[in-house]
Amino acid sequence: MEERAHITSVEALESFRASLIVYLAKARPALEEVTTEMQRLRTWLEHDHRVECERIKRRQMIKLEQARQALASAQYSNPQGGADEERMAVRRARHAMEETEMKLRKAKVWSRDFDSQVDPLTRQLDHLLNLLTTDLKKGAASLARTIRTLSDYTGSPLPDAASGPESSAANASPSPSTESAS
Repeated sequence: MEERAHITSVEALESFRASLIVYLAKARPALEEVTTEMQRLRTWLEHDHRVECERIKRRQMIKLEQARQALASAQYSNPQGGADEERMAVRRARHAMEETEMKLRKAKVWSRDFDSQVDPLTRQLDHLLNLLTTDLKKGAASLARTIRTLSDYTGSPLPDAASGPESSAANASPSPSTESAS
């Protein structure tokens, strides 16, 4: 004896498919933006930041040399003392240069270690992006075929959004369908 399934509505499947399409439309650009930002960070770290630190270091070396010359001049003109201001200027210039050298060393370390720290995360992002662009897209198409098959089986009208696997999110909301028990 042949029994038939009692399918009353495919709206839940269509609702899920519509949500999947909306998720794909939002998630893919977000992941692509993260990938782009990581590339920009690498470029900034390897080029822009290092060049800027080196430029600042050169400027600070000049300021330090000028402060030293001002101190030597003050000590020469007044051998008994009174060059406290010039000594403080030398200390400040030396401290600023040391800070910049430390930033430059850190930038070199970050640049050297960037790939080993970021590549595992990049691979995970690539895997997720691949999942979004292939598997979930195929899943949405499969759901559309399933909805079409079930609608044909029940004899109910096909929901609007299930007409094609590439339907937009705007058309993804399920249309009212008549419930029929077969």
